[in-house]
Amino acid sequence: MSENAFLTQEFFARDTLTVARELIGAVLVVGACEGRIVETEAYTTDEASHAVMRRNQGALMRETFGHIYIHLNYGIHHCLNVTTERADVGAVLIRAAEPLKGIDAMMERRGTSDLKKLASGPGRLVRAFGIKPEWNGKVLGREIRIKERDHVPDISTSSRIGITRATHLEWRFVETGNPFASRK
Repeated sequence: MSENAFLTQEFFARDTLTVARELIGAVLVVGACEGRIVETEAYTTDEASHAVMRRNQGALMRETFGHIYIHLNYGIHHCLNVTTERADVGAVLIRAAEPLKGIDAMMERRGTSDLKKLASGPGRLVRAFGIKPEWNGKVLGREIRIKERDHVPDISTSSRIGITRATHLEWRFVETGNPFASRK
């Protein structure tokens, strides 16, 4: 791919864990706002996955790849996922991004001037970027785009956050030491 190319649907047709890792360092673009993705989580057919726990809600994880999957978490905040796997089940939750452009708009939407708290968590990220629940099910590339990363950062793994099932799986990917991640 050329410099600053946008990721295509085919990028997301691959293995969910590979996609989750390779999204670290890519740039999320929503309108005039941009942020470098610094934290993701992978979900497939494991017990914590919506494809298993919430079959109707998680249908996009089974039926599509390269689509926006937005869900309401704990009845409080929306979370942004991108579906994966051409012939299987999967989605990657975008957990955190380092703000790059459109920071004033992000601060206004979030009601904070603390740069590190703008998009450090899935609910904060959705609100900061102005991501709308009605985009659920749309193909990635119009409302939400993602630019390829320009280098491979150092990436750490850990168990996913905020789940009670399949906690043994280290399917959380985070840019090592990045202060914009949701948690250390």
